[in-house]
Amino acid sequence: MTPYPPDRDDFSRSAPVRLWEEAFAVDPERHYAALRAQGPVGWAELAPGIPAYVVTERRAALEVLHDTRRFSHDPRAWEATVPADAPVLGMMRWRPNALFADGAAHTRYRRTLLDVFDLVEPYDLRARVHRAVRLLVGRIGPKGEADLVGEFARPLMALVFNDLFGLPDSQGDRLNEGLLRMMEGGAQAAEGEAEYARYVLELIAAKTARRGDDLPSRLLDHPAGLTAEEVTWQVFLTLGAGYEPTANLLSNTLSRILGNPAYYSTLTSGARPVMDAVVEVLHHETPLTNYGVYYAREPMAFHGVWLRDAIPVVVSFGALARPAGPQPAGARHPHDASHLSWGAGPHACPVRQHTLLIVTEAIERLTQWLPDLDPALPRERLDWRPGPFHRSLTALPVRFSPRTPDQPGVPS
Repeated sequence: MTPYPPDRDDFSRSAPVRLWEEAFAVDPERHYAALRAQGPVGWAELAPGIPAYVVTERRAALEVLHDTRRFSHDPRAWEATVPADAPVLGMMRWRPNALFADGAAHTRYRRTLLDVFDLVEPYDLRARVHRAVRLLVGRIGPKGEADLVGEFARPLMALVFNDLFGLPDSQGDRLNEGLLRMMEGGAQAAEGEAEYARYVLELIAAKTARRGDDLPSRLLDHPAGLTAEEVTWQVFLTLGAGYEPTANLLSNTLSRILGNPAYYSTLTSGARPVMDAVVEVLHHETPLTNYGVYYAREPMAFHGVWLRDAIPVVVSFGALARPAGPQPAGARHPHDASHLSWGAGPHACPVRQHTLLIVTEAIERLTQWLPDLDPALPRERLDWRPGPFHRSLTALPVRFSPRTPDQPGVPS
């Protein structure tokens, strides 16, 4: 297979938009504009020499997301065409789980995930978030300064998700490092994937030997009768898909709140709910920008482009999330889902309410503990992690009045 399509694909003379370069992390809108200029479907690279069709128009995106007859989530035909060391394989290679399955297999896997996550009661999840915030603020509060990515958002997700999946707090750093390297799709992606896989395999081995009150144990005992291997890959999916995008949604929301003093004051005073800020991020800075990955089941004409099979068709939630013109903070209704950040169709995110609860509770609790958070850098000077799939800050430095858990007036 040639690396780029023939003339009838309409891209034979177009240089692919490079979603893997650092310039994409610095200025994604410029790259999205270049893709939109090509029409509803643009031509890009996810990694050097790894091309993809990128869908940037809402109607075309909804067709891909809903049409299981013409589009598949199974990447194995594509996988056979790429080098074994392709840096995006960690995020895109086939595994027997809900993300990469179609039809009856997808229904079976998704049903088990819905069932076990339905057992996570909101009050219980809220308590886990409050515990994590208290632990983290106990570490950073006395210092009067912190990085809300490295010292709050990411470790909070490690604490909450390790708790849900039956692992001790001490395992958080290992989870964080493996996912960081795998998500960025760079030179260390394979190493990160291997480390994260070891993490999950050890977890399932421990739960196979001895059950606990946790999600992997419930999957192992589910009436659908998943094998230990199938449970391993459902956990590989859900632990990573829960941790990484939620950490990014939390840090992106915090940066948007802190970067707008008027917005911050209305949120901390209770005049505007935190959910408003979360919805703004889902519209403008969605955490998983280009991870709606599908494959045409056979070559076809689609919105003026000839799609070939075995080349990814990527629904760009990042390109779709950006409106045509500027909008004031809070202009969106909290239940406006036109951003499509949760996906749509059979593969729409099954745990969006859990995600929203974690993020909103974490921000509300943090700002109760530390009500005078002040960004140490203007928002335009913040750095973003490279990688084609996410919108993720490297750091969010802040200052605040030092505080300890035993001070009067702190949350209980």
